[in-house]
Amino acid sequence: MDTFTRDGLTFEVLDGGPGDGEVVVLLHGFPQDATAWDRVVPLLHAAGLRTLAPSQRGYSPGARPRRVAAYRIFELVADVVALLDAAGVERAHVVGHDWGGGVAWALAAEHPARVASLVVLSTPHPSALRWALRHTEQGRRSWYMLAFQLPFLPERGLARMLRSGGLRRTGLAREDGERYAARLGRAGALRGPVNWYRAALRPSRGGRGGRGGRGGRGGRGGRGGLAAGPVAVPTTYVWGARDPFLGRAAAERTARHVTGEYRFVEVDSGHWLPERQPEVVAREVLARVRDFRP
Repeated sequence: MDTFTRDGLTFEVLDGGPGDGEVVVLLHGFPQDATAWDRVVPLLHAAGLRTLAPSQRGYSPGARPRRVAAYRIFELVADVVALLDAAGVERAHVVGHDWGGGVAWALAAEHPARVASLVVLSTPHPSALRWALRHTEQGRRSWYMLAFQLPFLPERGLARMLRSGGLRRTGLAREDGERYAARLGRAGALRGPVNWYRAALRPSRGGRGGRGGRGGRGGRGGRGGLAAGPVAVPTTYVWGARDPFLGRAAAERTARHVTGEYRFVEVDSGHWLPERQPEVVAREVLARVRDFRP
């Protein structure tokens, strides 16, 4: 499959590997796209796995709603469920990096029957992150989340940064930064991706607090993108000790929010694990797939 649709939006998908292989869903972060996994997928295909890597809401040209509310966590999770339904997949191994990791945590908490195993890269459990923002230096690391709440200006500044190769200063290789800039190097193209941050910090309206779902159920305390319920599926969390954005406190606290079998893998790396550590990523995914098999 090359695309799938939900609520009138069309999402691009990179579908590869053996058609009859177990399915691994790969969820990219900001400001990436589905090609973030280009060095990982050949390793998974060689092991007989099928991969589905969507360019998520705000990143696919046909799936860029304008309203901030369209980027609440329950919408992002529902997009992944729609992908599974469109592919005819009842249960998949789910991998997420950066914001894709946030979606993966919420998906596993809300729809455990659809998740065979979970591998999250860089991003701690949202509740651990929320705690760290209040109690540790994580608030300093995450200053940009508040800056992104401004209208218009973040998109313009980010577009200039992407076009000038600014991501290299965060450890991303030049060729990867240029590829992402080709898609998002205009202020108009960045509106959707920046809206993920705006939606995360805006109070939910109505509904229940707690896990992601409709009616504002996307997070305790009304913070729809910064919380998720406990995760019961087998989970591996991979964190780079030199990550400039996400610190140790939230990484180590994540274990408190996983009730299923859990592994924490610390690597001597920065933030961009799919691009910089593809062998480590593939190794941990394959380990979870082997654990799942009878």
